[in-house]
Amino acid sequence: MPQSRPFLIGYGTIIALVIIFLANKVSFIFQPIVILVQTLFFPFLVSGVLYYLFRPIVNYLYSLQVPRLISILSIYILFIGLLVLLGFLLGPPLKEQLTRLIENFPHILETAQKKFIELNQQPWVSQNIDWNEISKNVTNYLKDSFVSIGANIAGFFGLIANIVVVFVTVPFILYYMLKEGEKAPSYMLRILPKKEREEGLKILSAMDSALSSYIKGQILVSVFVGIIVYIGYLIIGIDYALILALATMLTNVIPFIGPLIGMVPALIVGFIDSPIMVVKVLIVAVIAQQLEGNLVSPYVMGKSLNIHPLTIIVILLVAGSLGGFLGLLLAVPTYAVLKVVIYHIYRLWRLHQWNRRGEKSL
Repeated sequence: MPQSRPFLIGYGTIIALVIIFLANKVSFIFQPIVILVQTLFFPFLVSGVLYYLFRPIVNYLYSLQVPRLISILSIYILFIGLLVLLGFLLGPPLKEQLTRLIENFPHILETAQKKFIELNQQPWVSQNIDWNEISKNVTNYLKDSFVSIGANIAGFFGLIANIVVVFVTVPFILYYMLKEGEKAPSYMLRILPKKEREEGLKILSAMDSALSSYIKGQILVSVFVGIIVYIGYLIIGIDYALILALATMLTNVIPFIGPLIGMVPALIVGFIDSPIMVVKVLIVAVIAQQLEGNLVSPYVMGKSLNIHPLTIIVILLVAGSLGGFLGLLLAVPTYAVLKVVIYHIYRLWRLHQWNRRGEKSL
C-alpha cells in the first residue's frame, strides 16, 4: 500500500534521529575518526587556501609551456624568498614590540583599570553601569589568561607540535593539489551515472569559482587593509603599531564584524594613551575601511558570492555562537558552497520532474 509523502518524510526523520542517537551511544568507535579529522583539518585548510592563491600562477606558467613541476617549484622558491624578505623587514620591529608588550603587560592592565575608574567618576557616564566592576573583571580575566598561557607548558608544546606538523605537511599536500587538482573533478564524478556527470561538473565548477573568488578576494583585501592601517598607526605614533596592524589584517578576513574586532586592541592601547589617541585610531580605521569599501573590494571581490549583507550578519552570529573564531572564519565560504550545491540539486530535481511530466504526456 503506497504511503503519503508526509508519512515517508516523518518516517525517514525518525530513522535518522534513531541512527544519530545510537551513534552517540557508541561515540568511542568514532573517536579515532574525530582525531584523524582534527589532525588533518588545519594542514588541508592551509593547503586549500594556498592552492587557490597559487593555482592561477601555475596555470599561467603552464599555458606558457612551462612544465607544471617547474612551475610549482618556482612558486615555492618565490614564496619562500618572500617570507624570508618579510622576516628581515618585519622581524626585528615585531620582536621588539612583542618583547615590550610582554614586559609592559601588567602595567598596561593597571593603567587600563585606572582609566576605567576615572571614566566611571565622570558625571556624564550613566550611573547604571559600574565601570569599576567591569574593569576589575576584565583585568582579572586577562591576568588569569596570561598566567595560564605561560603555565600550561604541555599545551604550549602541543601547539608548537601542531605548527610544525602544518609546516611540514602543507608543502607536500599543496604540491599534489597543484599537480593533480585539475583531475579531481573527473575522479569525483565517476560515482555518478554518465547522464548526471554534466550537471555534477557544473556544481563542482560553481563551488570552485565561489571558493576561489572568496579566498583570493578576502586575502587581498585583508593585506591591503593591514598595510593601510600600519601606515596610519605609524603616522599617529601609537604604540605596538605593527602588532595592532597584523591583528587588524588577520581579523579582516571575517566580513563585517572582522574590522570591528581588529579595531578593539588599537582602541584599548589608544585609550590607555589618551582620548586624542582614541580619536586618531578611529580616524585611521574609518579611512582604511572607506578605501577598502570604495576602491579595493568592488574590484577584487565584486559580487561573486551574491549574498545579502543581512544574511552574512545572521550567519556570522550563529557561527560565532557555535564555533567561535573558527566558525566566524569558515561560515561565509561554507554557506556559499552549500548555496551553490542546494541550488544545483534543486535545479536537477526540477529538471527530473519536467522530464517525468514530459514522458507521461507522451
